Amino acid sequence: MGEFEINLKLSEQPTDHQIKKLKSYFKNVPLSEILSGLKFASNRWVAKDAGILKVGRKSILQKEIHSVTVEQAQWRLKNWKMMIANYRRRGYSYPTISRIKKSLVLISKTKSKS
Repeated sequence: MGEFEINLKLSEQPTDHQIKKLKSYFKNVPLSEILSGLKFASNRWVAKDAGILKVGRKSILQKEIHSVTVEQAQWRLKNWKMMIANYRRRGYSYPTISRIKKSLVLISKTKSKS
């Protein structure tokens, strides 16, 4: 197996640590894996730049429980089957829905005591 050299033009000056990491990746990781990883990173960058990157689960949870009052949390828990249907219509997974319920239970308990 021969050695090949690649010259790269970068938009910013890499640090010594970054250069070491790049050398390590190119030495230890197969080229096909590096290319698929770069494709993934490029697609993610384009989506992020366009503002269409899907939010993560934690952001979904924060969006659903942000500024929910005790009364709202209790109502949602009492009408949980309807809430599940709404969440599934929005495309949330069952683990995410379970985490939302767990957070609502905490809100209804902690805020009602104070």
